[in-house]
Amino acid sequence: MPISFANIPANIKVPLYWVEVDPSMAGLPTINLRALLVGVKTADGEAPEDIPLPIGSQAQADLAFGQGSELSRMFKAFFKSNFANEVWGLPVKEPAAAADAKGDVTITAAPSAAGTLHLYIAGEHVPVNVATTDTADTIAAAVAAAINDDVTLPVTATAAAGVVTLTSVFKSVNANDIAVGLNYYGSRGGEQTPPGLGITMPATGFLTGGTGTPDFGAAISNMGEEPFEYVAMPYTDSNSLFDWDQEYGFTDQGRWGWQRQLFGHVFSAKRGTYADLLLFGDQYNSGVESIMAVEMASPSPCFEWAAAYAAKAQRALINDPARPLQALTLNDIKAAGVHQRFDFVELNSLASTGLAIQKIGPDNQPMIAREQTTYQVNLYGQPDDAYELVTTLATLAKLLRNQKHAVTSKYPRHKLANDGTKFGPGQAIVTPGIIKGELIAQYQQDMYSGLVEDLSNFKRHLLVERDPNDPNRVNVLYPPDLINQLRIFAVLAQFRLQYDRGIDTQIIGPTPPPFNAASGA
Repeated sequence: MPISFANIPANIKVPLYWVEVDPSMAGLPTINLRALLVGVKTADGEAPEDIPLPIGSQAQADLAFGQGSELSRMFKAFFKSNFANEVWGLPVKEPAAAADAKGDVTITAAPSAAGTLHLYIAGEHVPVNVATTDTADTIAAAVAAAINDDVTLPVTATAAAGVVTLTSVFKSVNANDIAVGLNYYGSRGGEQTPPGLGITMPATGFLTGGTGTPDFGAAISNMGEEPFEYVAMPYTDSNSLFDWDQEYGFTDQGRWGWQRQLFGHVFSAKRGTYADLLLFGDQYNSGVESIMAVEMASPSPCFEWAAAYAAKAQRALINDPARPLQALTLNDIKAAGVHQRFDFVELNSLASTGLAIQKIGPDNQPMIAREQTTYQVNLYGQPDDAYELVTTLATLAKLLRNQKHAVTSKYPRHKLANDGTKFGPGQAIVTPGIIKGELIAQYQQDMYSGLVEDLSNFKRHLLVERDPNDPNRVNVLYPPDLINQLRIFAVLAQFRLQYDRGIDTQIIGPTPPPFNAASGA
């Protein structure tokens, strides 16, 4: 029997027509590349802690994690930038003995003219109308009421003696990233403080006093072997980054390790001065973590930056993992003021220190400029760029998944023979040469899909052999040449005021004689 059947018995006697269906040559690789947002929930959130939960709308996020919570706000930012792809939430409890963050908005004088107070909390506009008859106490009460009326805000407010005290909804160190300010768009945008109104903001421009970093141990363990490709994790302390690097890294137990083969990326954001961010970037070296550098003056919290970054990365990389993420807008994230943004030199240095960078687009919203990872040096501490870009591992993951699908679909129960073995057509037998041909064919398909290049050198370096110590094992040296991205377009504009005619003659040559139609010459 030359044809290898998987189910129909070779000794069947009962007539007549029997058929088994084999999908091994028909299927295409498909995988649902989920996003996962990780953050603190509040006590009124109904979802159990440390267990991933699929979320399909903002209403579901509010119910599961608590309105105004860190994780609920992350979903708000995510859905602004990605409405189409699957996303889950991983709620963690507030750290033990953690403290909330607080800040005071103080009304020091009543206005001399009516107007609107344009207050911004965590980048959210909270307008409060004031009249000339309002006292400091009544204005403070109105501000507190306006804040409490918006239950999606990450703060609550109380008012007493002209002072509005803001308290973060959740407890953790990230509550200190909630900005409080006035007139984000300024007078050119129609926002200015009513004349005569005296008002002071928290001294730093942010809430302060928040403490506590979540313990991610149980949350990471409960993820199990579920695939989560794009993780927004907003904590950038060393312990948190280490825990997530171990889960997603290249160790035996990591998701990029040989045992698990789940792959994935971790996205975060870090606020700081230029100097502080340079020092921060020097500390880390992970190929699976990408941390966006954020200016101090941006009103949007870093946990929302991280969620928006992961949202746009998921949306783009699912479509094509090899295309750069540059110029993708982080919708509804508020940038720092024009005079408070990183300049070219600062952005270039931040990217060179392992931080992802963003620039401001023409719509005054941030857009990804370079999806840098924190990877900077090899195992010996020497400068290395192997994993410096998110697209590198995203492309490699796609190639490996395509290859795994081809091998497991076409050769799930095959016998292994040496090249040159004579066997009947239809036999479930594979040889190193057949496998090599399959890998080359898959590479051609991947090249057609724009993931790799240079087929001839791939063929030259590809090795497929039987293991000399195990006759049931095939070893493969797989050398893909990943396609690159157009990231720099450099032009030398060697202009002239007038071309030298002598040089033109040397370059172009003498002018040919006119064409003679009669002679054809």
